[in-house]
Amino acid sequence: MIILQVNQLTKSFLSDEILKDVKLEVQHRDRVALVGRNGAGKSTLLKIIAGQLSYDSGEIIIPKDITIGYLEQHAGLESKRTIWEEMMTVFEPLKKQEMRLRELEQQMADPSVYESPTNYSRIMAEYDQLQHSFKESGGYQYEADTRSVLHGMKFFPDMYDKPVSSLSGGQRTRLALAKLLLSKPDLLILDEPTNHLDIETLSWLENYLKAYTGAILIVSHDRYFLDQIVNIVYEVSRTRVTKYIGNYSDYLDQKAKQYERDLKMYEQQQDEKAKLEAFIQKNIARASTAKLAKSRRKMLERTQWMDAPIGDEKSAKFGFDIERQSGNDVLSIDDLSIGYEQNQIISENIYLRIFRQDRVAIVGPNGVGKSTLLKTIVKDLSPLSGSIRYGTNVKIGYYDQEQAKLDSNKTVLNELWDEWPLMNEKEIRSVLGQFLFSGDDVLKLVNTLSGGEKARLALAKLMLQKANFLVLDEPTNHLDLDSKEVLENALMDYPGTILFVSHDRYFMNKIATKVVELSATGTFEYLGDYDYYVEKKQELMELAELNETKHEAKQEEIKIQHPSSVNKEVKKRERQIRRKIEELEKEMSNYEEEINNIELKLCEPEIFSDYEKALELQNKLDSLKQSHSELETQWLELQEELENLKI
Repeated sequence: MIILQVNQLTKSFLSDEILKDVKLEVQHRDRVALVGRNGAGKSTLLKIIAGQLSYDSGEIIIPKDITIGYLEQHAGLESKRTIWEEMMTVFEPLKKQEMRLRELEQQMADPSVYESPTNYSRIMAEYDQLQHSFKESGGYQYEADTRSVLHGMKFFPDMYDKPVSSLSGGQRTRLALAKLLLSKPDLLILDEPTNHLDIETLSWLENYLKAYTGAILIVSHDRYFLDQIVNIVYEVSRTRVTKYIGNYSDYLDQKAKQYERDLKMYEQQQDEKAKLEAFIQKNIARASTAKLAKSRRKMLERTQWMDAPIGDEKSAKFGFDIERQSGNDVLSIDDLSIGYEQNQIISENIYLRIFRQDRVAIVGPNGVGKSTLLKTIVKDLSPLSGSIRYGTNVKIGYYDQEQAKLDSNKTVLNELWDEWPLMNEKEIRSVLGQFLFSGDDVLKLVNTLSGGEKARLALAKLMLQKANFLVLDEPTNHLDLDSKEVLENALMDYPGTILFVSHDRYFMNKIATKVVELSATGTFEYLGDYDYYVEKKQELMELAELNETKHEAKQEEIKIQHPSSVNKEVKKRERQIRRKIEELEKEMSNYEEEINNIELKLCEPEIFSDYEKALELQNKLDSLKQSHSELETQWLELQEELENLKI
């Protein structure tokens, strides 16, 4: 069943054509993504479909009984109600039905109603019909559904009575999304719904949308999210819209293959055209061949020759370099507490070791102190306790997600030139051109730039610093999908060390070699990318549950044993565990030393220039890391058992 059709839609702002002859179709249960560059017209198209913007020509067909829900980018609820009261406004029709059911029940309880069989039959018929409708619409579970969605969006029961007006901007945006999900429209239109969501909330939203009974039309720059959710992609580019079947990764593959096919066909046609033109030119003047040449000329004029395929739009093009390499030890953090005052500790017991060329991702729920930790490391904030030690020759380059330092009245050109005065204007303009600032763009005032433009300007400044240790706070925020890919490639080729915070799981999988989970009570390190972190964390949770079950069974067993014999057995097992832990720690230490030596060897020019040697060393390194990880798991299991013995 088609629930939305857009035919030949065109939209202009003044003389600028934004969308032209757009065709788009959404069927029941479709999951559709709109992708494209910032400014391509994605949000404009969503607003037109949602009825918030007019259009110049074309038509939008939506069946009469179809309901549409639209979440605008940066939208936040404005209300004087409490969180719970605001959510309950979604169910006003159900509440009216419920009130009517109670009224009918009171009428049926009145003995006088039985005096009129006709009246009694009418009441019973209305009650049966209303009760069926109430049940089908979720009347018996809407409060449970509300609690479930609020919990998924990180609003817990102790917050239900808080006024909506007292929430932060990010919380109001999440609440607006929660309210829209509860309304369950036939077509759910979401513009950047993943903004302000931490990874745990993102995972919940993905699972919710996978099971959603209606259709979804979505704009998002979160590629991992798109891969999980969508089955159709419409690309908005150069005012046109092109359809691809599959998720985001499928779209990228199909687009690349389509371009290769079109280019090959175009080149073949151009060869054929050139041969025809050469034949006509050579034979048109000869009496014997003029007739044949004229026939070929008519063929040349009648043929619809394809235009050259248009490649990708202009992309940013940059890379990060360093002035000089740091020592092997880049950063050491011991027993660190972070926050803003001694009585406002956000997180404590933080331990972190970062070595040269590590790519370390910091993850954790919103509010746990990830950005605070980065600001403490770059000395924008002072540590409340503990120590931070920096390695030899470490030069930090910091990217601030809030772009707090990009709010001047300077032009874009002068923002860079004032910090690097020894460069000439041509060199500064060349750097800005790499980040898509060309022509009059360089004369824009910094404080008037969009979020995406500020992000590109901040990256330009970061590139010029040539720091050997990049500390990045949400570097993919405000970047479109293409710019994210360019940034990833630049960071993958970067010869220095990276510490970053990101909610972009696709980005983490491409960049991270370690994931450090930050909580209010400390840190835990995982030696791998994001997918490894998720898998390992799940394993540890299952292991903890298994140990808990074993512990409970053991406690039951202990209860029926003689106290003295139990005590001896416990002490004996404790000694065995401690010996095994010591052995494992020695083995792990040996592995770590070997791993470190091989990583140093791989940095030597004579090694990394020899492919076979480098491959051999890399295979050995992977094997050592796998063995180290297995020992680490055994060590954790024994530590858990030792803790249980003490209880």
